[in-house]
Amino acid sequence: MDKEELLRLVDSLHRDKNIDKEVVFQGIEAALSSAARKHFISAEPISVKIDRVTGEIIAYEKDRKIDPSDLGRISAQTAKQVIIQKIRDAERDAIYEEFIARKGSIVSGTVQRFEGSVMIINLGRVEGYMPKSEQIANELYHPGERIRALIWDAKKVGSKVKIILSRNHQDFVRKLFELEVPEIGENIIEIKAISREAGYRTKIAVDSKDPNVDSVGACVGVRGSRIKNIVDELSGEKIDIVRWSAAPEVLIPNTLKPAEVTSILLSTEERHATVVVPEDQLSLAIGKKGQNVRLAAKLTQWDIDIVTEAELQQRISEGAEELQVIEGNKSESIASDNIPAVEKGIGNSQ
Repeated sequence: MDKEELLRLVDSLHRDKNIDKEVVFQGIEAALSSAARKHFISAEPISVKIDRVTGEIIAYEKDRKIDPSDLGRISAQTAKQVIIQKIRDAERDAIYEEFIARKGSIVSGTVQRFEGSVMIINLGRVEGYMPKSEQIANELYHPGERIRALIWDAKKVGSKVKIILSRNHQDFVRKLFELEVPEIGENIIEIKAISREAGYRTKIAVDSKDPNVDSVGACVGVRGSRIKNIVDELSGEKIDIVRWSAAPEVLIPNTLKPAEVTSILLSTEERHATVVVPEDQLSLAIGKKGQNVRLAAKLTQWDIDIVTEAELQQRISEGAEELQVIEGNKSESIASDNIPAVEKGIGNSQ
């Protein structure tokens, strides 16, 4: 391999494989050094350096310079194998660094095949893996279909990079909102919290740093255009956009909408909220299989108990009765303490 051919090889690998030129040079140097040690069967250290500008190969066996023509007679197959391995390692490292830097962002690809329940997605230079646990239960994809997902993790596995993708993580919804709502990317609107049951319902609390910008309206978009794009991407998953408040007495009723809340009782120490709703709003506040109140509790980080006005009055009455019984027992105990010992049957016998 002459100088010009060597430089063309390095440049080609740099452009085609997105591998740093210095990494390629180092790989070729290591390959030639390894092959030279086997060829010369020498106990002395052999070093090979390549001039990055001219492509000239300079080799030394300890302090003795080796004629480059001697290197040319070294087993080409041995050098080739080492070079290929170094290039694969460099390519793997380049892919890993690229995707680990993009961790938490959305990527597009094509469904390639299924390996059991794992969906394999073609991302171009690498395959993405979406385990069953990261798929949305009610979605069905076929090979050849386009798909978007969150880059959840990247791992080096042997000579390859394994990219783990997710569509059911709540950050997938967060990133979709960041893409669809420019005000979020501009830090005018902030996503304060998200709770999600993938494929069914998501609650997202948003706040505006600009009093002139309505956080909920901006996320919904003109005639619902922005939220519609997100719902379509999530195959019809319901999304409740909640106006954020630092005050739990305001935030908790917001998270339970569209149900109407009559009043709310808070136990700050236990982070427990008793929410009172009209009788006809009870099922709406709780939601199907308790989903609405469950997501509201996750979003607010409060334990939420929903009751009707009649149930609250019943609890108050029962509490009052229990209090009367306790007070009555206390009164009897006090009266008993005032009885002389002889009347209690514990006086001294005569």
